[in-house]
Amino acid sequence: MKYYEDLEVGTKASFGHYEVTREEVLEFASKYDPQPFHLDDEAAAQTYFGRVSASGWHTCAMTMRMMVEQFTSQQVASLGSPGIDELRWIKPVYPGDTLRVESELIEKRRSKSKPHMGFTKTRQTTFNQHGEAVMSMIGNSIIGVRDPEAAGD
Repeated sequence: MKYYEDLEVGTKASFGHYEVTREEVLEFASKYDPQPFHLDDEAAAQTYFGRVSASGWHTCAMTMRMMVEQFTSQQVASLGSPGIDELRWIKPVYPGDTLRVESELIEKRRSKSKPHMGFTKTRQTTFNQHGEAVMSMIGNSIIGVRDPEAAGD
């Protein structure tokens, strides 16, 4: 298990492989973001997107899936998240794209009131198969501490 004490600011990782399908784009949009450019080829052709594109929220969900798979494979003592500080949708994501994630741990601190946990900030960037950034965010995580009695940083 990887605990708060094991994490080092500046650590970078590259992970994930998510193939975006038309069926999933349409299903997500019809449930959660039913705007015409996410659902209809003709409507999308008249917009900036040029064709049906994934909802930004769908891009977040696909990124989250890759992040959870990474946490699980690395056995990180994740205790959830209090939220994100920044979120940018940089380029559209289209059916047929393949996504991956790069992350960098940019900050960490021990909880002053709860000695069994620490907080981290990580810059996550999602890329398409062409190496183009499609989304970026700074996520906050709560990570379990191995030894709550040890001094924090």
